Amino acid sequence: MKLLLRGWWWMVDYLYAGWWQLRSIFRRRCPDSYAVGEPSLPAIVLLPGVYETWIFLEPAAQRLNALGYRVFSVPGLGINGRAIPESAEILARTLADLASVQGVSRCILLAHSKGGLIGKHAMLDAALTHPDDAGPAVAALARPMEILGMVAIGAPFSGSLYARYMISRTLRHFSPDDTVLLSLQAATDVNAHVVSIYSEFDPHIPGGSALPGAVNVEVPVSGHFRTLSDKTVLAAVEQAVVKLGNQP
Repeated sequence: MKLLLRGWWWMVDYLYAGWWQLRSIFRRRCPDSYAVGEPSLPAIVLLPGVYETWIFLEPAAQRLNALGYRVFSVPGLGINGRAIPESAEILARTLADLASVQGVSRCILLAHSKGGLIGKHAMLDAALTHPDDAGPAVAALARPMEILGMVAIGAPFSGSLYARYMISRTLRHFSPDDTVLLSLQAATDVNAHVVSIYSEFDPHIPGGSALPGAVNVEVPVSGHFRTLSDKTVLAAVEQAVVKLGNQP
């Protein structure tokens, strides 16, 4: 019975993802209206998962924008198939643009799946003390923006056992023994600024998304994609964003 139930969640999850992929064809750009909000609040920067666009995070974006948060996407990521370090560089350039053009000085990263790995990579680069030692992501920041933290939904911080058997090289990067993934796991300096939200059963990340030293929030739902519009998850996202924005 349990096996049948999990099979059902697999199917429902893929149907949900397919619907949002279809929507992404017709809505490439994040609406300009999302960039309007209260300047005193940190901006929200969306980091979708692999083969996803910003639209997968729209339910959370709408909710946060309604509360006054300005919301921005990272257009340069495309469908997010690049390697994590390269994606972190693209994110850094976007943050630089937001700082210089939009006047944004503080932000919170809102990530799904692979986006959590990109976000952590960028946070680690931004946390480096000496500019001469900084990675290319930091060098790309003409006017560094303060990243207050990250809210990650279903992020494979410890990888996924299934990734080893994927045909796609992009997906194999989520294997638990991938060198980039291992280096991210070993670097724990920014974990305290991460809120990891994940379902009690994720069909794509059997090992879960708990991150040592982070605020880990398991919600009583199942799925990897469909959780992005679940009311319990969205409430947890809102609470995490407010908390990160109010920290000293």
